[in-house]
Formats: sequence, structure tokens, C-alpha cells
Amino acid sequence: MELLEAWVDEERAGMRLDAFLAAAFEQVSRSYAQTLLEQGAVTYNGKPVSKSTKTALGAKVTLSLPDPKPLETPPQDIALDIVYEDDHLLVVNKPKGMVVHPAAGNPDGTLVNALLHHCGTRLSAINGAIRPGIVHRIDKDTSGLLVVAKDNETHLALSEQFACHSITRVYHTVVYGGFPADEGFVEGMIARHPADRKRMAVVHDKGKYAYTSYHVEGRYQGFTHLSVRLKTGRTHQIRVHMASIGHPVAGDSVYGPRKVITQLQGQCLHAKVLGFVHPATGKYVEFDSELPVYFREFLSKLAQKTGG
Repeated sequence: MELLEAWVDEERAGMRLDAFLAAAFEQVSRSYAQTLLEQGAVTYNGKPVSKSTKTALGAKVTLSLPDPKPLETPPQDIALDIVYEDDHLLVVNKPKGMVVHPAAGNPDGTLVNALLHHCGTRLSAINGAIRPGIVHRIDKDTSGLLVVAKDNETHLALSEQFACHSITRVYHTVVYGGFPADEGFVEGMIARHPADRKRMAVVHDKGKYAYTSYHVEGRYQGFTHLSVRLKTGRTHQIRVHMASIGHPVAGDSVYGPRKVITQLQGQCLHAKVLGFVHPATGKYVEFDSELPVYFREFLSKLAQKTGG
């Protein structure tokens, strides 16, 4: 069991306690906070409280967080779109809606479950039993290319390339609004949002440097199709950077308008190009995946609206 403490500051004073817990502790969602409150795992100034309690400035909140239950990761016969494979690694084209590895709320049906069925024990063990072979991740509702390591040596070599930002990564996205220029870039420090630990934000200090360049691929009424190149690889980097300049990714309910674009069911973002030096051969390899159906259909709808 882990004991966590937080004090109510001016920004969070007056919040319901379940909302405060979700904002203060990265490990806790609001629904999980409500469960913990019902279980008596939370005290407010040393006393048990209900989820509807409103926080007051300076109050001390203590959370007894239960130890996580060990997750089992069974192999599952889930179809994989394999772009390339050899004895050392494979490149897969992840569909929108698939989670990369098991976690709370997504115990199975993930890319890792599919990889275990396809590769058996031939996956790197560096990231443990929950994330075998996983060198990098993309969000559940982001589609596109991922490289997976089959052995530890390959994993370490690929991780080093990611760390020094030598990997080629080009995404395609549709964002709100128009751009007067065909090319541009966004740079700024990215860190956890000060009030919502589940989100990232552009900050003035104490964050990690991030650089995103973009090129206009097409202009539509109210939207723009961009190709985006990452120089760095921070959590939610494209989504955060685009939102920070007033052009959030279409369908992104976290960083964009709350109005849902039902056709997209999540952000319109695709990891299209992935390039790296192959650890075994020393040669640069690059892979390109076509825009998925959801992306093409959305562009088609925008083109009809713009043309009309």
C-alpha cells in the first residue's frame, strides 16, 4: 500500500473531493477516486469523508492507495497489420482504437496481446511482462506505425535512437482552422498540466523541450490537413502543440472542443512515416503507411463541404 498526501492550494480550493483526488494524483481517475472514498481509503484533515465534500484552502488530503493487482498478459489471436518483420524486429500498423499495452481499464485486446500470440516468447524483456517488445507508444485513438523489438539488444539500440531524436517520424493530422503559410513550427516546454494530471500542457519552465514542424497538405472549410514532423517525442506532443497555437486536432476531446465529431471517434492523427537505422544491419530503413479509411473518409467529407 502506498500513502499519498496533498494539500489544497488556491487553484483547487472548492473542488469536490473526488475531482481533487483525480487532479492531484496521476494514478487516480475520478471514478477510481469515488471507489477509494467509498472504501474509506481517503481522509480529509485526518477524518473520513464523502466524495461530495468540497475542499478548503490548506486542507490536508491523505490517500491510502492499494497495491496494484498483478496483470496477466495472455496471448490473443488478434489480427496484426505487419508492415515489415525479420529476426530482430517488426513494424506494425496499429489501428485506431487499439491500446498498445495492458493497463487498468484495458486488461486485454491490446497490441501486446496480439504480439504475444504472433511472436511467442521472442520479444524483448526490457520493459517487463506487461510491455514486452514495446519500444515506443502511440495513443489508443492514434493510428499508425510502431517498431517492436524481438530481443534486448535491438530494443536498447532503438531506444538510444529515440533518446537522441534521430528517428524519422511523420504524422498526418486534420486540425481546426486555417493557416496563412504553408509551413511552420511550434516549440515550447511540455509538462503535466498543473491542474489536471491526465493532460499535458505547454509551460514556461520545468518541462521538457519539444519541437514540432508542420506542412499544409490541404485546406478545407474550417479545417486544415497537415503533415507533421517530430524532432522530439513528448507525451501528446502534436495534440498539445497544435492546441497551444489555436489549432487543436479534429476529434480530440481532451485538448480540443468538447463537441464530438462522431465520424472520427477520437483524434484524427496517423503515424504515417517511421524511419530508423536497423540495429542489426546498420542501414537506414523507412516505412510509409497509407492514410487509413477513417482519415480518408473524413477528408472526403470535408472536401464535399468545402466544394459545396
